[in-house]
Amino acid sequence: MDGVVNGSGRSIDIELGGQEVITIDLCDLDPNPEDVLELLKEGQCKVSVWTRLASEYWRRGYLEAAETIAHAAIESLTTNGATASSPPVYALLANLQLAHARRAPKVVLTDAREDRLDGTRTKEDYYREAAQYLNAGERAAAEGGEGVGGTLAFLTRGIHQLATRSMDDALRSFEGVLAEKPTNIVALLGKARIMYARRNYPQALKLLQQVLQLNPSCIPDPRIGIGLCLWAMDHKAKARAAWQRSLEVNPSEWSAQLLLGLESINASKTGNLSEEERAQSFLMGTKYIEAAFKANQKSAAAANALCELFLRKSNLKRVWLLHCAYPRSINNALKLAERTVQFADTLTLLTEGNLRAARVLHAEDLLMDATKFYTSATEGQPKHVLGAIGMAQIQMHNDEIPAAIHTLDTLIQPPNPQRSVEATVMLASLRAHPRPGVSSSDAAQEKVRARELFDRATKMLEHDDTRPNGNANVATRAAAATADDLEMHLEVARLWQEEQPERTARALREALRISEASGQIDPRLLNNLGALQHMDCHLDMAQSMYEAALTKAASIGGSSGEAMSTSILYNLARLYEDKEDLVMAKEAYDKLLTRHPEYVDARIRQAHMLANLNQVNDAHEILKHALTAHTSNLNLRAYYTSFLIQNNQLKVAKDFVYATLKDYERSDVYSLCAAALIMYNQSRENRDPNPKALEERKRGFQRAVETYQKALQFDPLCAVAAQGLAIATAEDALGALSGVTVASIMEETQLRIKNARDALDVFAKIRESLNDGCVYVNIGHCYYARDEFDRAIESYETASTRYYYGHNTSVLLYLCRSWYAKASKEQSFPAMNTALKYAQMALHLQPSDKATIYNIAMIQQKATELLFELPPSKRSLRDLEVAIGQATHAQRVFGSLAADPSSSVPYNKEVADQRRKYGEIMLRRGDEHLTSQRAFEAEAQARLDAARQRRQDEKMRLEAAERAKMEELRHQAEKLAEERRIAREQALEWTREIQVESEEERERKAKRASKKVKTEVESGDEAVNAGEPKKKRKGKLKKANDQGEENEQLFSDEDIDNKPTKKRGAKKRVVRDDDEQEAGNVPRKKQYKSKEYISDTDDEMT
Repeated sequence: MDGVVNGSGRSIDIELGGQEVITIDLCDLDPNPEDVLELLKEGQCKVSVWTRLASEYWRRGYLEAAETIAHAAIESLTTNGATASSPPVYALLANLQLAHARRAPKVVLTDAREDRLDGTRTKEDYYREAAQYLNAGERAAAEGGEGVGGTLAFLTRGIHQLATRSMDDALRSFEGVLAEKPTNIVALLGKARIMYARRNYPQALKLLQQVLQLNPSCIPDPRIGIGLCLWAMDHKAKARAAWQRSLEVNPSEWSAQLLLGLESINASKTGNLSEEERAQSFLMGTKYIEAAFKANQKSAAAANALCELFLRKSNLKRVWLLHCAYPRSINNALKLAERTVQFADTLTLLTEGNLRAARVLHAEDLLMDATKFYTSATEGQPKHVLGAIGMAQIQMHNDEIPAAIHTLDTLIQPPNPQRSVEATVMLASLRAHPRPGVSSSDAAQEKVRARELFDRATKMLEHDDTRPNGNANVATRAAAATADDLEMHLEVARLWQEEQPERTARALREALRISEASGQIDPRLLNNLGALQHMDCHLDMAQSMYEAALTKAASIGGSSGEAMSTSILYNLARLYEDKEDLVMAKEAYDKLLTRHPEYVDARIRQAHMLANLNQVNDAHEILKHALTAHTSNLNLRAYYTSFLIQNNQLKVAKDFVYATLKDYERSDVYSLCAAALIMYNQSRENRDPNPKALEERKRGFQRAVETYQKALQFDPLCAVAAQGLAIATAEDALGALSGVTVASIMEETQLRIKNARDALDVFAKIRESLNDGCVYVNIGHCYYARDEFDRAIESYETASTRYYYGHNTSVLLYLCRSWYAKASKEQSFPAMNTALKYAQMALHLQPSDKATIYNIAMIQQKATELLFELPPSKRSLRDLEVAIGQATHAQRVFGSLAADPSSSVPYNKEVADQRRKYGEIMLRRGDEHLTSQRAFEAEAQARLDAARQRRQDEKMRLEAAERAKMEELRHQAEKLAEERRIAREQALEWTREIQVESEEERERKAKRASKKVKTEVESGDEAVNAGEPKKKRKGKLKKANDQGEENEQLFSDEDIDNKPTKKRGAKKRVVRDDDEQEAGNVPRKKQYKSKEYISDTDDEMT
């Protein structure tokens, strides 16, 4: 018999054989459906009863019981031969499998450490069974002849397709249902989910709002979807309101709790809230998320959010105090991460779960397991920032630096480059770090890439700083934390310290700012900044930084503080030296050596100060004392070698440097360069013409060149050795300088120019690496050898001003020589005076240098000789008088130099006496040159005065002509003004005449009109004169009247005052009575043509 569903209450009536009826209360169902099944089978109930009862069990959460009832229904229907009625039951079974799938894991981790789900069926298993039930229902329907369609079948198929991500098929299924029933709730919800997945948020929102209107109590709650759509459309407040309303309607709904929790957590990250408000928002979000996970422990999203909270609190083994069936002592964070991985049904959740599991294992130093999860995360989303950074950290820990570089490089490079400040800084630091097995060229390229990456990171940080406060988020705060990373700025400073000190200073200032903000200033930062200011010659600023650093280091104490204090005090002493405060420098060095007598550099600086004060013996004693205690110190030995060379103790220096190379370090580049320099200078100073001496000289040059080459073998970037070889090339040390004869003077000149050109190429490269004035001096020598005196002067000037500050006598004499050669070549007296100026500057630095005195006298005599040879037009009387005065002084100088009683002088006394005699002969012609120059200049002045007078006369003539012209123009203007005045008066007179004529015409017109009226009255018969032609005088008179009016308006007072007098045109005649006879003789055509409008008498003319 059939069962009846009681619609008035929640119960089902089942009729058995006889009149027995059993009522099943749906509100009080037994979890065990065995008794109910017996009743249903015995009563042979309809399909609707079976499905209603199974659905009620399902609604109460008894899925196994509902599935048992559905299977029993299939069995009963099959037994009773009612298989055609079974499709709804199969649809119910398919939906039950889909319900099981919603709570089943997507995958089961076989090696899970905490969340083990061994033997648990996966979603795919349930989806497969649901598909089988759907297919079985379609077969049953087809066998029963009822077709395979129907709303229930379409909806179930659509739900299955939606669960398996067959979006297009699911959309067709739902739209098929909606075509028949547009208000079907399930189809509307399914289509809304598809629209949301396709990011068509407005359409999805519209569908969900329609569902809410049709069924406000719908489960699942459409308010959840409405909030998601509003959130995606950036209506955050409205989304939160929708979720809060959903929670009010369904207090046990976990979705609303989870979304509200995430919203509160995100709100706590904004920068426009106070600390208290942020803490309150975070606490509220935490409570919501915990409640959501408690309501649905199979939710991957809730597990993922709760895991993140555990990780953020850095409490990986917190006892879980939730009411769940798991042990309390488990690793909750890892369990939640594994739960997320196993139950995630989206790629994003799966990646997040893998990352959080990897982070937990990474923190517990389980690197192999962490690597597995990091790999899974990056395989799913290769451009995930946290996954790439975590993988790179594992690779760095395993000392796989190239692999870490590749991982991070792949992240930030196209395609789809990710903008991550942290990853960029990590990659830059890895590239800047030296690695074994990397060549010097590759290391230089890596350094360049590291600079570029740091620059990119800096630009990202600057962009984040410009964001409005309302947009502050986690990324912005993380970027701010990166910007305040002290080590990053120190890394940048190290990268730029050799190429761009200003960039280094900028990075160190940022590091100092961060250090000051932390309240613990590192003295090393102040010391380094002071050193940079010191090198930039900002001595006062550098001193203040050194002193501040010294104070901070003293407050630290211990060995580290003492080490810092020692370096800072040495730098401060060097600064006192540069400020020429030798007393303070000596006190600093003495204090330093008292605390650390082994500080060799301080002793070297003491010796250097004494040497600069010309206390050579005291300096020598300090150096010998230091060498006794530190014999093998190469820096000390190098300075001592330089000290000996500077004091012209070349033989001692040669023996000492050979001892250094033999006994201490054969590959010491400084000693090799010093030995080559000594051998080269000794060979060049060997002027003995003896063949044996020439051979020895040649061997000395060869050994010097070989030594320089050996130094370059040990250090290919040694600029000093390269410069030595360039000097040997320029001077042709192995050729002409060694005594090798040249065929002709022309070949010698060509060879000299070629060698100088080759040497210039080398010096140009040396200049880029060796920041010293000697490089520019040697470049000047090469240009001088090529007779390019202007460029030689430019190089000497650079060396003198930039490096020697005008106090190097040799460079001043080089400038004197170049200007002298330029003056001799160009016959330029100003250039000769410039040469004299540099010679006098050199003499001021070394007043007792007789060679410079000789050169000054030579220049003065040569300048006079140059002027005597010039024609009068190329010299002046003043220059000639000055030159003769200088030559007179040179005569006295040559006389004193020739009579010098010294046995050794740097010039030839006989040549000096010959110069004196030559000067006497030359000066005898001085008066003659003065007389001719005065005559020339007087004649030139006369010509100039005459030309000036002619120019003045011409100017006066032109001015007179101009004045005459202006007077003529004035007269013409006055005449024109008078003519215009007369014309205006005539115009006024004509206007008055016209006005008078018009008045007379009006009077006559009035008389004629009165006369005509009188005549008509007297005659009383118009036909009397019918045969006479009519006079057209009425029109003429009207026209005359009109013309009179026009003439009245033709000239007004304003026109007379403002308009200039113009030539008058022909006026129209005014027809009077006495002119009738004349008018009769005038042709009619002319009268009509002169009219401006048709009068009322024109009809009479036809």
